[in-house]
Amino acid sequence: MATFSYKAVGRDGKPHNGSVEADGMELASRQLRAQGLTLLKLEPGDKLASGGKKVVAKPPGRQEVLSMTTELAVLLRAGLPLDRALKVLIDMASLPQVEMLLQDLLKNVKGGKPLSAALEPHEHVFGSFYISMVRAGEASGQLSSVLDRLVEYLENAKANRDSVVSALIYPTILLVVAVLSVVLMLGFVVPQFEALFEDMGDALPLLTQWVLAGADFIKSWGWLLALVTVAGGIALRNWMASDAGKVAFDERLLKLPLAGGIIFEFEMSKFARTVGTLVGNGVSLLKAISIAIDTVDNRVMRDSLQVLPPAVKGGQRMSIALEESGKFTPMVIQMVRVGEESGSLDKMLLELAKVFDDHVQSGVKRGLALLEPLLILTMGFVIAIIIIAILMGIMSVNNLAI
Repeated sequence: MATFSYKAVGRDGKPHNGSVEADGMELASRQLRAQGLTLLKLEPGDKLASGGKKVVAKPPGRQEVLSMTTELAVLLRAGLPLDRALKVLIDMASLPQVEMLLQDLLKNVKGGKPLSAALEPHEHVFGSFYISMVRAGEASGQLSSVLDRLVEYLENAKANRDSVVSALIYPTILLVVAVLSVVLMLGFVVPQFEALFEDMGDALPLLTQWVLAGADFIKSWGWLLALVTVAGGIALRNWMASDAGKVAFDERLLKLPLAGGIIFEFEMSKFARTVGTLVGNGVSLLKAISIAIDTVDNRVMRDSLQVLPPAVKGGQRMSIALEESGKFTPMVIQMVRVGEESGSLDKMLLELAKVFDDHVQSGVKRGLALLEPLLILTMGFVIAIIIIAILMGIMSVNNLAI
């Protein structure tokens, strides 16, 4: 789809500037007129006529997709037909990008397409998992029930992601404060005592000499250190953006003593929940596995899971393929094997996801319980060393004076 910028007047006489996505200028014009807008200007590109500033159309985020799905499930459960439910959502939309997306869905649905086909051009917003779930709901005639399960899935995924992010906020702030405290002590506090110690020479305690040397380095070359740090950060980011860097970084993450196990279970939980949800709603196992692999962010684990599609296609059991790869824990293999033998693979995978979610929650809490006091003690130790060095220097000056 191409992007077009427009300048228009609404029914209330108010001006409207923005951008719209469509397959052509004529379709963009029709779409805008359908919204009750009188076009003054329509041109290719995403520059608004006012000021000529570049505007990037930001697609709806996870929270908007979750809200949209929740509201659509409620409306369908209340008995509204799909096109009427989409119209209600358009009237309720508070963000222009959400309204534009819903307008496009409604246009395609009224044109005779099923909802899953209408969602396909917006796969970058909803994802293949979401579209496959909707397609399964349409095939079974239980679209509202499937949307309820989608809401539950999205809420669980959001809760897990938010819990991990919020848990890491305090240690990150603590680390930044610790680094800034040490830099301020060496860069501004310690230099205040240099005039007092400048005539002492080698008579100063060794610890005091080291601290003064560190303060001189920060004072003289702090800008260079900051520049090297920024350059190193950019180089690291570029390296991690490459395939080789991403694989190497993800491999090191999995080998970390405590965090490695948490990362493994977090990624495996996403995979198991996706496969279990899709298979439980009528999606074929092979299709479910292919979709679930794309939800795994860790490249090493994703590559390890790539053994499953050809194995399942060849008639091999998932548990055997996972065991032969040598990359997965006995718990994963046994849970999958029990599910295969009992004919309830979807339920066992969902149970595995639930168990791993609990492990991740407790692992994050346990890790933070160790990390927070460690950061505080480290910061206190470094600051204490600086203070002790200054006191030792002052005592040496007093001893010489006596």
